[in-house]
Amino acid sequence: MGGREHVRVAVIGSGFGGLGAAVRLRREGITDFVVLERADSVGGTWRDNSYPGCACDVPSHLYSFSFAPNPDWPRTFSGQPAIRAYLEHVADTFGLRPHIRLDSEVRMMRWDAEELRWEIETSAGGLTADVVVSATGPLSDPKVPEVPGLAEFPGKVFHSARWDHDYDLRGKRVAMIGTGASAIQIVPAIAPEVERLTLFQRTPPWVMPRTDRAITDVERWLHRQLPFTRAARRGLLWGIRELQVSAFTKRPNQLGLIESLAKANMARSIKDPALRAKLTPSYRIGCKRILLSSEYYPALARPDVDLVASGLKEIRGSVLVAADGTETEVDAIIFGTGFHVTDMPIADRVVGAEGETLADAWKDGMQALRGATAAGFPNWMTIIGPNTGLGNSSMILMIESQLNYMADYLRQLGMLGGRVALGARPSAVNRWNRQVQARMERTVWNTGGCTSWYLDAQGRNTTVWPGTTGEFRRETRSVDLAEYEVLRVGERERVPAVAGAVSGAVSGAVSAAAGAKPGRSRGGSAGSGAAPLPGALPPDPRASNAGGAGFDPGGASRGGAGAGASSAGGAGVDSGGASRGGDGADAVEGVA
Repeated sequence: MGGREHVRVAVIGSGFGGLGAAVRLRREGITDFVVLERADSVGGTWRDNSYPGCACDVPSHLYSFSFAPNPDWPRTFSGQPAIRAYLEHVADTFGLRPHIRLDSEVRMMRWDAEELRWEIETSAGGLTADVVVSATGPLSDPKVPEVPGLAEFPGKVFHSARWDHDYDLRGKRVAMIGTGASAIQIVPAIAPEVERLTLFQRTPPWVMPRTDRAITDVERWLHRQLPFTRAARRGLLWGIRELQVSAFTKRPNQLGLIESLAKANMARSIKDPALRAKLTPSYRIGCKRILLSSEYYPALARPDVDLVASGLKEIRGSVLVAADGTETEVDAIIFGTGFHVTDMPIADRVVGAEGETLADAWKDGMQALRGATAAGFPNWMTIIGPNTGLGNSSMILMIESQLNYMADYLRQLGMLGGRVALGARPSAVNRWNRQVQARMERTVWNTGGCTSWYLDAQGRNTTVWPGTTGEFRRETRSVDLAEYEVLRVGERERVPAVAGAVSGAVSGAVSAAAGAKPGRSRGGSAGSGAAPLPGALPPDPRASNAGGAGFDPGGASRGGAGAGASSAGGAGVDSGGASRGGDGADAVEGVA
């Protein structure tokens, strides 16, 4: 291997997914890992998106790790600075800094079939790893449309996720391209300071009021002193959203009442019938992510804000020409046009067992077994993979479910022993994907009459999970070895279907030996030798699955570090989740 550094696990990215994976590895007793981050600080999309007004469209107490509850959220829907500070706090509290390699962009990952390990090239050098956990996220690489004349535009141009804070917008004529989750926050934030703001709208979004408010000192005190109040708040927020899922996935016609409320929200601020007609969507609410804002419509009613109900067609010098022929001269262009979601650039940098890139393997659509592993790419898994997105809840729940799967994946490798790898069987991947796509047919995302960034180039929804977060948590509770091929150096051992049952029995025995209830918990950090984490209690030997005490929608009592003690290890809804929204591909799950 040329004397390269070798690690057990390489995690790519340091947003919610990457930091969550790092914490879980520590809790599983694995300390031989690195977190590779291309930027100069942690935070992922909450580092990159720093535009004016940037905030989350998921309540703060649900948009946080169950194992790292924050009693001091400043607002019910907190802004980007608070969320980024939370992630920095997680990195410090759980002792992750020694594992994080900043300014280390992954340029290529190649699977070595002889040595059964990944060769990784980064901007800071090379290394090898037994397992790769890709947590780059779908909202990491901005998408800017190819507009004729853009290169010759004489003014300032930038994407909402790459905000130029050195450019002064005051007194400028500004064009905002797109009406997605980021745009509806940017428009009200900059409208009062620019000379004139023109919003180019290809498709109007459905917008509901955002009931944001400051969290009082009394509430914070209660959450600090009586952790069960924090857990109850989180549980209520989670439960309400779980109850909403069936309307999105099975009964879209039930969303008519929500449409009426959204129209009433618009009517309160938009008195001009012509403008109201332009802002009224023609598709079923929920087909695109429902956006939350109480300032968006009032901003559009301002006399110095114009709405062009058409997409941008071309640019002639400093004049922007819409598809309907409208011409607007501006000094600056801000693109709120989303991200590469169904064509993630990281896929071009992953080369699997057959010498094929992940992008080539996914050329007809992304698909991964339980949203985590892809056929032909052994010992590689992704966090927030295909069909793990949500349309109405917190992605942190989905992330934690995938961390459960990751943890059991590593346990299975440990139990198999020796130099070993697990490769997802194509039949298992295809079966899972068929089931997901069959469920998707009835959902509002497929039947609502819109074109959204949830759909890939073939029109398939490879982004959203067509069920509840509780369902996904149950589906990712453990690894079924029957869905994998066991690979060893110099041979391929095909595991019969019974192996999954045997593995489950072994796991159950391990759990029982650790004092857990058979059939309800799985071997976790108990007996793993994991060192106590800074700022947290050591893992409870009764806990079968470190990662957050609290409510598990799957019906099993799980427990995390300090399970049973709500002030440690994270009382809350340990249910599983991550975020989105936008027009075309805009959003940050909160970058609401």
